[in-house]
Amino acid sequence: MSAHSSIEWTHATWNPVTGCTEVSAGCDHCYARTFAERFRGVSGHPYAQGFDLTLWPERLDAPTRWKRPRLIFVNSMSDLFHKQVPDDFIVQVFCTMARRAPQHTYQVLTKRPSRLVHTSLLTQITQALGPWPAHIWLGVSVENQDYTWRVDKLRATPAPVKFISAEPLLGPIQFDLAGMAWLIAGAESGHGARPMDEQWVRSLRDQATAAGCAFFYKQNACRGRKVPLPLLDGERWQQFPVEVPHA
Repeated sequence: MSAHSSIEWTHATWNPVTGCTEVSAGCDHCYARTFAERFRGVSGHPYAQGFDLTLWPERLDAPTRWKRPRLIFVNSMSDLFHKQVPDDFIVQVFCTMARRAPQHTYQVLTKRPSRLVHTSLLTQITQALGPWPAHIWLGVSVENQDYTWRVDKLRATPAPVKFISAEPLLGPIQFDLAGMAWLIAGAESGHGARPMDEQWVRSLRDQATAAGCAFFYKQNACRGRKVPLPLLDGERWQQFPVEVPHA
């Protein structure tokens, strides 16, 4: 959890939940797991439990202490819709975003949109908040063509701002971008990073442009080393779906 973040498309991170489990190929070289496991067993460290899923109720009010509006990536070190996160805890997270600290814009990203669509969770959130607030964005991660079904699940939610993160981009993807406001693309980085063909990024840029969807090219990688905000055809692509607060 940090009031400042090196992730190019956000300003801050908020982690009321940490830890996760793998669900698809995009998880194979998870940066969050690698980071957390470095500190397993280190007494007093926030990741002494490694990447085991952990709830942090004492962090629920963290955004209320950040008075200046900012973009906040929710659960950069977990997945809010993981099956082990209780419904009532998720509702508390949404109450913080919607009622207790509505000055911020929240970016909720998941690989598990089915939990929201196919359980009573969405009803519980709606009962607690009413209509889905426009400052709570909802997105899905899609690493290759096999997981574009996540976009269909996302489309079934009432979130006014819906987005896709194609990172790590592991193959060419053809999207149906109907209803999507934002598309992020980026290569995998770190040890064992799988290569990305920039033509895959170019295709996503062209799809987004044709659909009127904002496009953000987050990173490439050279020998596993991150290259942030690279040029694509001589231009940097750092579009956002709506006007966002300054960092």
